Amino acid sequence: MTFFQPETVPGQAPPPDSVHPRDSRTDSPTSVSRLNDTIRGFIERWGSVWVEGEITSFNRRGGNVFGRLKDLGTESTVAFRIWSSTLNRLPADLKVGDHVVACVKADYFPRTGDFSFSISAMRHVGLGEQLERLERLRVQLRSEGLFDPVRKKKLPFLPHCIGLITGENSDAEKDVHRNAELRWPRVRFRTKHAAVQGERCVPETIAALKALDADPEVDVIVIARGGGDPQTLLGFSDERLLRAVASASTPVVSAIGHENDRPLLDEVADVRASTPTDAAKRVVPDVSEQRALVAQLRARLTGRLTQRVLHDIAQLEQIRSRPALRTPHSMLTSRAQELWMLSNRGRDVVDRRVEREHRRTIELGASLRALSPLATLARGYAIAQLADGTVLRDASRAPAGTALTLTVEHGTLAAHSDGTVVDAVPQADAAAPTATREPDADAAASASTPLDAEATGDGVSAGPA
Repeated sequence: MTFFQPETVPGQAPPPDSVHPRDSRTDSPTSVSRLNDTIRGFIERWGSVWVEGEITSFNRRGGNVFGRLKDLGTESTVAFRIWSSTLNRLPADLKVGDHVVACVKADYFPRTGDFSFSISAMRHVGLGEQLERLERLRVQLRSEGLFDPVRKKKLPFLPHCIGLITGENSDAEKDVHRNAELRWPRVRFRTKHAAVQGERCVPETIAALKALDADPEVDVIVIARGGGDPQTLLGFSDERLLRAVASASTPVVSAIGHENDRPLLDEVADVRASTPTDAAKRVVPDVSEQRALVAQLRARLTGRLTQRVLHDIAQLEQIRSRPALRTPHSMLTSRAQELWMLSNRGRDVVDRRVEREHRRTIELGASLRALSPLATLARGYAIAQLADGTVLRDASRAPAGTALTLTVEHGTLAAHSDGTVVDAVPQADAAAPTATREPDADAAASASTPLDAEATGDGVSAGPA
């Protein structure tokens, strides 16, 4: 504690540092430094105190912890600090929502006028009421499938319009706009301002969400808020807001607080961004990266096409270098000689076959003429047929009055039988081979076709017709 030695000058007001706060008046005020030193001296006499409460903030910075402890029955809170040397002796699982008992000692910093408590010991008592309520809600929503990755919608590659729900004139709004426009300069926003803490947070956020979800031009909705005490982020774990986000048809991105802040909205939203800046990076692509990607793909495509064309040209040249394509007329010349030889051979074979068949035809014609009934008829014989067309072979079958049909060499005539004639044929004629020879039945059948179409054999009359 600083000790002041007042030096008063007669007729003048004493220096502020020499005036004790309890002795200060309008004409002799005390100084800020003297006031802070007096407060610090008073606080240092308090000593250590054991206090029970719920951790609502627990942030690690530089190895130390800065947080707040909330009263279990009211909204009263105090700030506390845990130095790194003390943190190593405390439970490693301390976190927001824990119900704890802590040994605290008041600290007052005269230079800044800040007041907080240093913690020398802390132990769990049980889950805080707030954390217990949130855990029950988390279990319920998970059982209903609201955290299921299958139901989460994919973000569009390049949204035409981005819906933004955030506090008015907030740093989160500026971060989202600035980073999104840096990545894609022509991006468009439709912003709805809402309270991001307090009693108005949930209803205003739900109203803004419904308005943007109903807008057909909005392709994605970002709910953004900067970091803060977990107590101020409770609105983003409200069941009403969570169910509204789950039922939205437009993809929703949660960008609440910092990396360590995890409201339940992060679990229900389609995409969780650690910060508003991260949300801007997730909803729009980087134009420079896309240009580089397009250039890379174009270069790859050009290389592939060039390689394919060169490969095809090489194959074509290889095919053209083959003898059959390099001098195709040589193949035709060799084939022409072979064709000429084959055609001559074929012509000779055909000529010989035709000549042989011609000779055979002449021989068969001579044989046919020799066996034909016409040859017999030409020698003066006739074929006698009864009325039913039967060839007469026995004279007894033609008694007197029988009608006969006689076929001679030139034509056919009708006749009637006068009965059997005894020794009508001269012996000399009967002894002649031509007079007594009876043609084959097959020869008679062959001759009957052009003559009468009914004759089935030959018959020789008793004498020349």
